[in-house]
Amino acid sequence: MSTLAPTLEAFFTQRLATERDASAHTVAAYRDTWRQLLLFAQYRTGKPPSQLDFADLDARLVTAFLTCLETERGNSVTTRNARLTAIRSLFRYAALRHPEHAGLIQRVLAIPSKRHEQTIVCFLTPDEVDALLAAPDRTRWYGRRDHALLALTVQTGLRVSELTNLTINDLHLSTGACAHCVGKGRKQRVTPLTSLTAAVLKVWLRERAGNPTDPLFPSRRGRPLSTDAVAWLLTKHVATAIHHCPTLAGKNVTPHVLRHTAAMRLLQAGVDTSVIALWLGHESVQSTQVYLHADLALKEQALARTTPPGTAPGRYHPPDKLLAFLEAL
Repeated sequence: MSTLAPTLEAFFTQRLATERDASAHTVAAYRDTWRQLLLFAQYRTGKPPSQLDFADLDARLVTAFLTCLETERGNSVTTRNARLTAIRSLFRYAALRHPEHAGLIQRVLAIPSKRHEQTIVCFLTPDEVDALLAAPDRTRWYGRRDHALLALTVQTGLRVSELTNLTINDLHLSTGACAHCVGKGRKQRVTPLTSLTAAVLKVWLRERAGNPTDPLFPSRRGRPLSTDAVAWLLTKHVATAIHHCPTLAGKNVTPHVLRHTAAMRLLQAGVDTSVIALWLGHESVQSTQVYLHADLALKEQALARTTPPGTAPGRYHPPDKLLAFLEAL
């Protein structure tokens, strides 16, 4: 067995699990990265993963792997950079244990993260939200579950992993209704619920029943929904909602888009970005700045305040709907 195999094993069992006490999400992300890298190296070198050594995972191979993620697997630059972070983490650990590979390790650590364009976040308008919430067939058990799940997500902005991990005991629907969750970085968070969302969840809980530790949104077999299942049911209900709100057809609606929607609703209501960061469980307020870039209404207000003297505030709007249509072509 090569020196890579025991180092990789020690990295996961000692470095991540014991020394850093990494969360299950971090361990899973690093595991997936290294599984993909080892399979890629096996394809390139012809060696089984257990026989690969550090010399096989040089900077050239790692760079080729990162390129493959984008060109063949269709991963985004963000995902590519996250994979590189996992690779660097192990190589930094290996530098302390295998100084004989110091040169190779430093060349891998020198691989830069890739810069990329910051796209404007996608979010749903109030009409699109209403159409989506009306899409589930509430005459069926699935529909009532999905309606409650979507209503909670749109109002709270929970991450899909936070949503699927919720239990019945995490909801408090009496005075001061709120939802408890353990978010990214194992930070505990309490999110208040509106009276409308609380009412929907009360109805769902009466039908859901079960023990306090049971999943809030189970599958038919009583197990927690997977993140893929949530994405699938959302896609299904968006397809139904498009018939009543055609603007949804131009948007790629994912569970994270519902999180963006919750943030934009808070921002448009005048809530400070520092409060929104706390609401969403962001590590830094900087993560919340993307919503400022996406809010055209705020920019229009800023434009109105800087209108030159002697001119009417605001932008030009065609005086007739038909003219507006023609000018938009």
